[in-house]
Amino acid sequence: MTRLTKLALAFSLAGFTFAAQAQNVKLTVAASPVPHAELLEALKPTLAKQGVDLDVKVFNDYVLPNTQVQEKQLDANFFQHIPYLDKFNKDRGTNLVVASKPVHIEPFAAYSLKVKRVAELKDGATVAIPNDPTNAGRALLLLDQGGVIKLKDRSNIYPTTRDIAANPKHLKIKELEAATLPRVLNQVDLALINANYALEAKLNPKKDGLFTETTSPYANLLVARPDNKDSAAVKKLAAALNSPEAKRFIESKYQGAVVPAF
Repeated sequence: MTRLTKLALAFSLAGFTFAAQAQNVKLTVAASPVPHAELLEALKPTLAKQGVDLDVKVFNDYVLPNTQVQEKQLDANFFQHIPYLDKFNKDRGTNLVVASKPVHIEPFAAYSLKVKRVAELKDGATVAIPNDPTNAGRALLLLDQGGVIKLKDRSNIYPTTRDIAANPKHLKIKELEAATLPRVLNQVDLALINANYALEAKLNPKKDGLFTETTSPYANLLVARPDNKDSAAVKKLAAALNSPEAKRFIESKYQGAVVPAF
């Protein structure tokens, strides 16, 4: 093969590669840093081979990922469970929809730097919980499960502090922004923290939690809009999130702190 022929072949292959890349569809997805964005980043090469260039935008709150998808600034998001999505749609007038099967469960847990057992909680102890309605309710249900309080109706997945039937230790319950809870752990007696924020703070619900959810309807999944949930790119991402590759990543990376839901 002559030098000229080799050069021609190289340019031809480069042009083919560029054309193939140019045909890829860009999909912009919002995600919480851990574990959502980490899982999406791990799936990027697989999706690229399928014609999807995944652009992951990291958010540290639970509102903007939804509002920006609704406003078509983003294509989809991956950070929430159905109870949160339903409540968000109802309260905000949005119409976001589920775009995948359940992907994983992040066990919600109670953490403390001051006590090692629930029985050691003092009368009047301060307990911090998330301030959004869904996760506040989830926290109260976990406190009920842990025997710290008693709720009027355990079947209600949106309880508030007004639904506490018994509080024998006279706990002072403070509702704070979910992302701040790991940072105030040294200032309270007990904090109930979403696993994504716990993992960012190097807390493992399986190892560090005083008590952890035993059952959970709070599996996280992909969310999009009615106009794009059935697009080829979103469907490919949904399939990747439920793939054996995703399951292996979750099980290997998080060692039980995040659990596959499929």
